[in-house]
Amino acid sequence: MEQFALDAIEQVTTRPPEVYDTIAVEPLTPVIGAEVSGLDLSKELTDDQVAEVKRAFLRHHVLVFRDQTLTGEDHKRVAGCFGELHPVTLPVEGSDPYILDISADSNSRAVAGHGWHADGTADLRPSLGSMLYITRTPEPGCGGDTMFANMHLAYEMLSPAMKELLDPMTAVHDGLLAWEGKTPPPEYDVPVHAHPVIARHPDTGRKLLYINGVYVSHIEQLSKGESRAIIDMLVKHITNTALLHCRVRWTPNTLVFWDNRCVQHHAIWDYFPHSRYGQRVAIAGHRPTA
Repeated sequence: MEQFALDAIEQVTTRPPEVYDTIAVEPLTPVIGAEVSGLDLSKELTDDQVAEVKRAFLRHHVLVFRDQTLTGEDHKRVAGCFGELHPVTLPVEGSDPYILDISADSNSRAVAGHGWHADGTADLRPSLGSMLYITRTPEPGCGGDTMFANMHLAYEMLSPAMKELLDPMTAVHDGLLAWEGKTPPPEYDVPVHAHPVIARHPDTGRKLLYINGVYVSHIEQLSKGESRAIIDMLVKHITNTALLHCRVRWTPNTLVFWDNRCVQHHAIWDYFPHSRYGQRVAIAGHRPTA
């Protein structure tokens, strides 16, 4: 591995540990993900608890809360501690636009979240983050894990020359691409927006790689062939660099909260014909900036 990549990893892994008073935080890997214990999310969180979860969130980007018993209102209340809710479904009479059912079984021919991506990056203001609460998992040993990748580190592991090339560029994110050739419902206003290829995290100011293979159609400053080659290279970098990743093994009644601004995820569909069920709530975000 090149020295600049090793230096980037070392910078993250040698940070002094954080100290928490109201929660316990156990990292999943040195660079992304942590399990949080000491909280009952069915109860109102104190200001100190919310502040410490936010601090852990900014450091680890993916937080796992196990053995939680939540209603839909509990789920939305917890998400609301971190910002306004972001609609996750099209308006349908009698349904809650802020709760998305995530379900797969023996009749499924596709599943939500399969393939590396961040949620809704074609939107003008993609969500800050998502909270996915899984209540039914496949039988033990039958899969259903979700993988997450650190986009800060994905950027930092690039060569100085590649960083300089990408820094002023913008990429077009097209919501139609996620439909994979299918026709979206007529009431869906397909979003298409350009965002920086290298964005900055709004809370920390850290740079991150803002490219994914699900929504990005092209890089505006390059020819069609150049754009495709660069996108493919960056997507391969994200998906094939194991050092960027953590893997969450779901157990019933687990909630995972991830930072959609600097994390990509991949829901592994390796459990067919077994079933999995959960609900996702998202938090409103801001337009990515360079």
